[in-house]
Amino acid sequence: MAYFFEKPSHTFSEYLLVPGYTDENCTAESICLKTPLVKYKRGEESEVSINIPLTSAIMQSVSDDKMAVALAKEGGLSFIYCSQPIEQQAAMVAKAKSYKAGFVNSESNLRPESTLKDVLALKEKNRHSTVAVTSDGTYNGRLVGIVTSRDYRISRMDGTELVKDFMTPLEKLVTAPSKTTLKEANDIIWENKINCLPIIDDYGKLMYMVFRKDYESHKANPLELLDKQKKYIVGAGVNSRDYEERIPALVEAGVDVLCIDSSEGYSEYQRKTLSWVREKYGNTVKIGAGNVVDGEGFRFLADSGADFIKVGIGGGSICITREQKGIGRGQATSVIDVSKARNEYFEKTGVYIPICSDGGIVYDYHFTLALAMGADFLMLGRYFARFDESPTARVSIGGSYMKEYWGEGSARARNWQRYDTGSAGMQDLAFEEGVDSYVPYAGNLKDNVALTLGKIRSTMINCGANSIPELQKKAKLTLVSATSIIEGGAHDVLLKENVTPKGFQQT
Repeated sequence: MAYFFEKPSHTFSEYLLVPGYTDENCTAESICLKTPLVKYKRGEESEVSINIPLTSAIMQSVSDDKMAVALAKEGGLSFIYCSQPIEQQAAMVAKAKSYKAGFVNSESNLRPESTLKDVLALKEKNRHSTVAVTSDGTYNGRLVGIVTSRDYRISRMDGTELVKDFMTPLEKLVTAPSKTTLKEANDIIWENKINCLPIIDDYGKLMYMVFRKDYESHKANPLELLDKQKKYIVGAGVNSRDYEERIPALVEAGVDVLCIDSSEGYSEYQRKTLSWVREKYGNTVKIGAGNVVDGEGFRFLADSGADFIKVGIGGGSICITREQKGIGRGQATSVIDVSKARNEYFEKTGVYIPICSDGGIVYDYHFTLALAMGADFLMLGRYFARFDESPTARVSIGGSYMKEYWGEGSARARNWQRYDTGSAGMQDLAFEEGVDSYVPYAGNLKDNVALTLGKIRSTMINCGANSIPELQKKAKLTLVSATSIIEGGAHDVLLKENVTPKGFQQT
């Protein structure tokens, strides 16, 4: 007879935190959100920690090199997606690792033969007013000029004008050689009263752009996540199919931590992948595994050598695994159960293996609930897909800006490698476990993450906790009824935003 769990599984929305005692030392400034990323022994520290408990999902529509740099600046970590050619993923990792704080790879680039229409389209797409003009239109081609909004007037031009005819040519630009330091670059910017400084090599090729606005931005990122060489820490996803070729390429590119991207982690395929990593690299390569939803799955991956373990199946906003296959478990119950197994494993072995809650986050308060339930950090897809830094297009739908967002189990992603069904030669998904969708555009990552972290800190103050471990120790959680969920929002009032009374004029 099948095994039946006695209690139903629950989602985050079915729980609330009950306030605890807050003393005068528990303030927003005193709260530390640093958390371990990979396993460590009792009495030691994790070799890799993150300064905020947020990571971006291993998804085509979420995590590329641009997201990796943006999130690392805020103290979090991105796992660059693996459903792409090995060389392309390795190049993304290398690009993120080579990023020098303050030195930006040009994201908006055109050829001299491009037109004003191309400039305007690129500005609308990337939201950058500065366009580098290179001989081949690439970010590291030979620099021939720059186009900014000061170089053209839309009202007096028809859009067919060639870039080479109205750009500011190279001979009129202030540039700097490749050996220029950030301090020197900023001094040049201020002395010449310019907004951007192209950095070029000995052959005239564009290497970086240094912007005046980034000077203060760099100083405003005290939590940025750096390795010992002061480079941003970068993660990457791998699968259990081509790992023998993919992992060496990623390691060569400089990746700091890996994670197996799979629909379900309690499998022989993940055990073999982890074993291969340990045999080839020992403990020098850090790799997480998952996903699982109970203690049994956790213990399997822990014994197989995982450095961290992801929790959650079917809870993502674009995931339809539960609907298609009836497989999964409520995210809150999964985190609670796996956290208990993690703590028992630590008591028994002296090895602490961090767990990552992946999926099921709808509201900002769910972040704190997941952490209080035992998660060491969170992995988010929809949340990060909404921002400028995600790799998808910003489109206008019904008068509102949206961002494209699709699941790795969708036909669009064609990521059959993450489904460990034993069909090694299967090149097509037999059925979809994810959808293709849109999410509301939310602006830049920095401002939104700051708001979310502010809410987490505020909730932790209410619980009397100055750190994530202290929150997990002190937290008091209560299940809520359907009626009390309604009570928790605005109710029994008519919101002004929904109605304007007849004859009433707002001023």
